[in-house]
Order: sequence, then C-alpha cells, then structure tokens
Amino acid sequence: MTDEATTPAAAPRRRAGRGSGTIRVAPSTVKYRKLKHRFPFTPVVSEDELESIHNASLTVLEEMGIDFMHPEARAILKKAGADVREGSERVHFDRQMIMDTIKTCPSEFTLHARNPERNVRIGGKNLAFAQVASPPNCADMNGGRRAGNQQDFRNLVKLAQCYDIIHCSGGYPVEPVDIHASVRHLDCLSDIAKLTDKAFHVYSLGKERNQDGMEIARIARGVSHEQFEAEPSIFTIINSNSPRKLDTPMLQGIMEMSSRNQIVMLTPFTLAGAMAPVTIAGALVQQNAEALAGIAFTQMVRPGAPVVYGGFTSNVDMKSGAPAFGTPEYMKAVLAGGQLCRKYGVPYRTSNVNAANTVDAQAAYESVFSLWALTQGGGNFIMHSAGWLEGGLTASFEKFILDCDLLQMVAEYLTPLDVSESALGLDAIRSVEPGGHYFGTAHTLERFETAFYSPIISDWRNFETWQEAGSPTSYQRANAIWQKELAAYQQPAMDPAIAEELDAFVARRKAEGGAPTDF
Repeated sequence: MTDEATTPAAAPRRRAGRGSGTIRVAPSTVKYRKLKHRFPFTPVVSEDELESIHNASLTVLEEMGIDFMHPEARAILKKAGADVREGSERVHFDRQMIMDTIKTCPSEFTLHARNPERNVRIGGKNLAFAQVASPPNCADMNGGRRAGNQQDFRNLVKLAQCYDIIHCSGGYPVEPVDIHASVRHLDCLSDIAKLTDKAFHVYSLGKERNQDGMEIARIARGVSHEQFEAEPSIFTIINSNSPRKLDTPMLQGIMEMSSRNQIVMLTPFTLAGAMAPVTIAGALVQQNAEALAGIAFTQMVRPGAPVVYGGFTSNVDMKSGAPAFGTPEYMKAVLAGGQLCRKYGVPYRTSNVNAANTVDAQAAYESVFSLWALTQGGGNFIMHSAGWLEGGLTASFEKFILDCDLLQMVAEYLTPLDVSESALGLDAIRSVEPGGHYFGTAHTLERFETAFYSPIISDWRNFETWQEAGSPTSYQRANAIWQKELAAYQQPAMDPAIAEELDAFVARRKAEGGAPTDF
C-alpha cells in the first residue's frame, strides 16, 4: 500500500466536516495508516552525557543487580552466563554480556492484524498509535465517572475501530470488572478480535492468559501455528516492578511470548522521587538498567525475538505523591529514552499521557506536551494515545475524541509539504490583483475539500454564529461526536468459520475454568 502520510501526491480523500468524527473513505485511500517520522530527532543530552547514562546503567546491572523472581527465568539467565547466586533472586550482569546479547534484537518488524491492511510496522522511523489501556474507571459527560464494565469496554473498542488514526488496541480500554477475572481475558480478547480488525495486546498475568491470547489472535487471523510464529501477531507490555525487580507473572509473560516470536514491550515504571531517584538523570539510569535486563532476557529466551524498549519515566508531585504526566520532566525523559533506543538499535515505546481529572485545558496541554516529546524523540509505538485521563485511572469517551483530533494533527504535521509546480500557485497569484482575494480562484476551488486539515472538535466559526449554535464547548462537541460515531459503527466482517472456531475455543476454555486468579 502507498505510504500516503509521506507521499505529497497522495490520493485525495473526503474529509470530516466540523463536528463530525472519523474520515470515512474507501480502504484504498485511508490516511494515517502508515505514519513516518520526517524530522531530525531532538537530543536532550549530548553524546557524552548519553554515554554517562548508559555506563551508569551497566554499573547498576554489574554491581547492584536486578531481582528475577521466577526460578525458571533464573535458570535461563544462568545458562546464558549471568551471575545467578544460589539461594538469591538477585542477578548480576557483565556489561559486555548485556551488549552482546541485545545485538540480536530486531530493529524493525511487523505486528500482523487479521486485516492485512491494518498491519503495524514497528521500529525505524515508523510511528503507530494504540488506544488507552487498563484504566479501572471510565467517564463521559452524561454518565459521569464509574467503574469499568463490559458495555463501556465494548463501546470504547468500537470507537477505536472507527478512527484510522488508531492503529491498534493497546489492551482493555477500560477494565470490565463485571466479568470474573478468570474468564475476563477470554471475553475481552474475543470481543476485540470481532469488533475490530486491528492488532491487539495480551496481558501477562499468568501463562494461561498469554497462551489463550495467542490462540485467539491466531484463530482470528486464520493462520497455522507455524505462520503465527513466523509473523508476530500480538504484543504484551512487561512492566518491571521498579525499583530493580521483575516479578513472576511478567517473566512468565516474556518466556511465553518471546519463545513463540511474539512482541514484548519492556517498560519500567519509573516515577522520579517514588520508584526511582528524584533526579530525571537518576531515574533514566534506573529505567535503562531495568529495560536492558529485560530486553536481554527476551533474547536469551529466543535470539531475534521482537522486543521494544519502553520508556515511562516521569515525576511525581512532591507534596501529594501523585504521578504527574505531560510535564517538562516527562518530555526530557521521553527525548532521552529515544536517544538510548537509537544507541541500541531497538524500537521505542512511549505514551500520550496527562494527569488531568477532567477534559479541560490541563488535559489538552499535557497531552500536547507528551505528543510533542514523543514526535521529536522518535517514539515508534505510542501507548495510551487516545482516551487517557486522571493519570491512567480513567478512560474518557470525550478525551478519546479530543486525542484523535490531536493525533490527526500530528499526522498532518508529518505529511510532507507539497511544493509541486501546481502547489506553488503562480497562476493563482497571477490571476489576483493586489488587494484582491483567493476565495474564488480556480486554484482554491480545486482544493476546497483538501486544502487544510479539517478538525474533529475545533470550532472555527465566528463568535456570533457559534453563539447562535448554542455556544458548544469542546467538551460538549466531543460528547456529541462519540455518540454519533458509536451509532454509525459498523462491525468489520469475519469469516463465519473463523468466528465459529473462535467461539468454540472461548467456550471450551471457559468450561475448563479459564485462568487462575491467585498468581
């Protein structure tokens, strides 16, 4: 497929009108599917300073070590040459061993969806956006803030399908706590597989959930076990238990996923002043040490297994202890994380985050700061791209719409400037006398529908016509848009035989009891 986001002469598309939602076009002209970074990345530290962070991280691994809580994982580490001491969970790594081990990490690979047009290329200069994941609560203007439930879960999944700027699922967009934890993954993943045709995520909360998730993805794609293993089709987020610990479910997830050539995104959860040193430099040292240890472990499980370096370092409010996101400190950490990833030649995962409690100016400007940092920092795979609110405690329907608008603005920003002969507009300039205007020129009329980005939310009417329309705020407009989009949602087709096989698998696993809840 043509990489339309990087091609000036991309096929024209019909744009969303003001107040409408997704851009609805034929699949062959859908935009925002394959985004590319186009501008030089912004370094936040010099090469010497980056080397200092790198060396300090290796010192942590050599002298202080990382706790690996899973006995089988420690056996793999010991066999690979790590310093695993009898009777201890602490593992120490020779610095050269770490660097030699991560050489097998692929720098770029494809995440395969059941619809091949929805495949996601990860690494290099590629940029992909995933929906918000894992909040325990959801909220909208009508129903307020509430605990996650299956209906809201399904609605958010459907909205993700409606917007092509959302490349894949990032996990459960809200945790449906009304489904028992033992079978929740079966209901949720089969719903995602049916309600969208995009790639998705499986949680590493015990081997059963990993194995069930991989089988659901394989069945949904309609491929053999061999093809599934040759073509990464699912990903998992592995969070180190900062500081300096990888727990049993996370390590089990790496072993299950990497052994079958599926994607692991290793992401330390390092909040400066809480789970990491209070300085951003110190937090980056710890982030990097934990990430390198986990990434190296994936390659010990299976050399060449796809893996992504995840950065999530931010700060906390030192008065309350609450996490802060979209801050200048977060931006610096994102930029430095990108520099480290380019040093190691691995893809980079980061996030579009904020700490606002409602859809307000704070929610917008902290998200814009996050997006600016990850764009200038070279993020490849962006978690929580749309819908994140309250520091990750709430998935907001209106924030989802606002974020889709911001993401589409990023996409337009990355679209090359057209400087073709016709775009230079000499004929138009020649046709307009000094003091005239260009509204009625052929040059303008030919481009009337495609000249500029058409926003989802922004209202560019003058004050009088905006007031006549009821003076809607962005919050109100977003509320109306998501409801309109949800009403217009169309479920993507699935082969009936595949749907039947998927339902049978889910029913069988439920009858077997699903997954244990005492991990």
